[in-house]
Amino acid sequence: MNPGQTASEQGAAVTRREPLPNGAAAAAILATGAGSAALGILAFAGDASKAIGKMLNFYNPSGPLSGVTTLAILFWLGMWWVLAKRWGAKTVAIAKINGMAFALLALGVLLTFPPFADLLQGK
Repeated sequence: MNPGQTASEQGAAVTRREPLPNGAAAAAILATGAGSAALGILAFAGDASKAIGKMLNFYNPSGPLSGVTTLAILFWLGMWWVLAKRWGAKTVAIAKINGMAFALLALGVLLTFPPFADLLQGK
């Protein structure tokens, strides 16, 4: 209690708090959505193009799926690392981050859903 403050000023000082940093959590959430989208995009590209499918074939028994998953995981980890470095101790708009992550996740799911991917490819 400061001697120069009134009781109402002291109460106001107690109730006004800075939001806790949520940047590390937001980085993990957005990176997960981005990794999911990368998986969908790579899977779609590998299925749509024989040349890309050949480039993604890191291990013959599993075919292009080996490259798709390897590159998507590397992208996810890279995004997480970059975003965690940038946002680690900051407070970010978590609602917007969640919305973007959900949209990226939906894109990844749609592009790995065979009927939708076939429709986009005209099969």
